[in-house]
Amino acid sequence: MNEAEADALWRLVDVPFDQLDVLPFGAIVVDPNGRIIAYNQYEARLARSDRDAVIGKNFFRDVAPCTAVQAFQGRMLEFIRGKNRVSERFNYFFPLVHAPVEVTITFLKLRGKNQILIAVERTQSVSGDKNG
Repeated sequence: MNEAEADALWRLVDVPFDQLDVLPFGAIVVDPNGRIIAYNQYEARLARSDRDAVIGKNFFRDVAPCTAVQAFQGRMLEFIRGKNRVSERFNYFFPLVHAPVEVTITFLKLRGKNQILIAVERTQSVSGDKNG
């Protein structure tokens, strides 16, 4: 993602957390340790989770343990350490029991906050595990 795309995404997500439901993709806001600060309704539907129940929980340990791997959590930690990086985009496979799904993940450092937006854009439902 180039800087212009990151700026466009910043403008799109620059809404109060209670208004994240207007976004046309899953939006999860976490602190650097993975504690969930905000979680929109789109993501709750995709993951079949109770949005209110996940707030305050650790995304990697309690909500989406399939992301507690180098390909996701490790990548986010590297992203956080990259001082000159404002966003990162990659493809990922969620092996959800109800419907495995391929997604595009975007990490975005929220301006003026020590928080990361994890944007989850569904690409397709699939069968089989692709993350190994």
